[in-house]
Amino acid sequence: MGWILNGFQQVFTVQNILISLLGCFLGNLVGVLPGLGPTASVSLLFPFMLKLPPLSILLCLGAVYYGAMYGGSITSVLLNIPGEVASVPTAMDGYPLAKQGRAGSTLLICALSSFFGCMVALVLLAFFAPALGRFALSFGPFEYFGLMFFSLACASGLSGKSVTKSLFMAFFGILLSMVGCDSQTSAFRLTFGSFRLLQGFDSIPIVVGLFGITEVLSGIKENVTTVSEGESKYARVWPTKRELKLSAGAAARGAAIGSSLGILPGLTPSSCTFIAYSLNQKLSVEKDKIGHGAIEGCACAEAANNSAAMAGFIPLLALGIPTGPVLAIVLAALIIQGVVPGPLMFTVNIDLTGAVIAGFFIGNIIMLIMNIPLIRFWVKIAYLPYMWLAPIILFLCVLGTLVIRYATFDLWVMMAFGALGFLAKEKDIPITPFVLGLILGKSIETYFRQAAVMGFEKIVHHPISIVALVGGLALLVIFQIFKEKVHD
Repeated sequence: MGWILNGFQQVFTVQNILISLLGCFLGNLVGVLPGLGPTASVSLLFPFMLKLPPLSILLCLGAVYYGAMYGGSITSVLLNIPGEVASVPTAMDGYPLAKQGRAGSTLLICALSSFFGCMVALVLLAFFAPALGRFALSFGPFEYFGLMFFSLACASGLSGKSVTKSLFMAFFGILLSMVGCDSQTSAFRLTFGSFRLLQGFDSIPIVVGLFGITEVLSGIKENVTTVSEGESKYARVWPTKRELKLSAGAAARGAAIGSSLGILPGLTPSSCTFIAYSLNQKLSVEKDKIGHGAIEGCACAEAANNSAAMAGFIPLLALGIPTGPVLAIVLAALIIQGVVPGPLMFTVNIDLTGAVIAGFFIGNIIMLIMNIPLIRFWVKIAYLPYMWLAPIILFLCVLGTLVIRYATFDLWVMMAFGALGFLAKEKDIPITPFVLGLILGKSIETYFRQAAVMGFEKIVHHPISIVALVGGLALLVIFQIFKEKVHD
């Protein structure tokens, strides 16, 4: 404990506090804009930090990282526009709650859940990082594939009225993720001779179209005059006792799953959030409301999102292994400064590690204190007249799509999937399995290939994978039988 207390002494300087405050603010600001997620924000700020000392670099990048993670929940709840892919589950439940006049309490629950998720991951980082880092290396292609299959099975079984339709949407998402260049053979596939498809589909335009454009089309069809049901309801920020009780359990589940998966190389916070959200559907008290306006869904998603983001620092600091693109940038910044993450971080560089953990702890407190007073300001957006709100939504959708690759093709993709999302909503076709398949598609393909090269017969030596695969198949059969009885 002495090294952590010493870390707090190092962090408590005017410069480091200001760096954390600025990082949280920029992260929130970037997270609000669709498309400009944590990776883009960290990449943009990276060149300006190289002259800072190693501690300041880690504090700033960390603050931007988890600030952007929370910032994506703001437009997800208020406008049904996920700021990034990891915010999609929050939009699924947060926006319906906002339409019920509960935007204020939902945003507060999101802030508290984000804070709780980060704190859980920080405790793991402080006391169990070396052991957890070694455990992460024990996972191989079989375990990863089984875990992702189980997540898809949960999402397909719990979404919509038909398991068959859900499975079809999941496979459609996986198929779409394969468009473009094969990472193994460098061959182009499913491009149909189109030059524009050589780079494949970016997930942001698809997600923005499915949620943002679909919402505008639905609003036009229903002739919505205002999103909210009255300004007075939006004035309530503090959640009810029942909301707090439901959120506490969901946030605990999200933090546990997000922290556990976040330490695994190859699983991004987006993937961890979807897996946690899928598993939470089975464990929630209000199962029927998940995906249609459940506070449990928002709490679980935000806790998983932020805990996974913070847990990624465990293998980075303990083993020098980044779990995603953001942490790869952090690794590069440290190496440039002459600090090589690895086992030495908890021996020779123990003072720096303690200061980083203390800085993240203070940064998360700053983020919470900074966002709670702003909730009343943010919710005012939700009861703007829809004739004003629709152009704002469209502008953010276009902006968030263009900043990814500066390609007009992505705008056409956004609009096409907006129309498809609208049709799916009208025909009651679930889109959750599709989005999950799209996000996990490339990883599923990679791990399946690696398992095939190793030999599928070796799966008998991987009990975790066997349990996940059998459990996923069992869930699909159980949900199919249950839904057939309900609709008969």
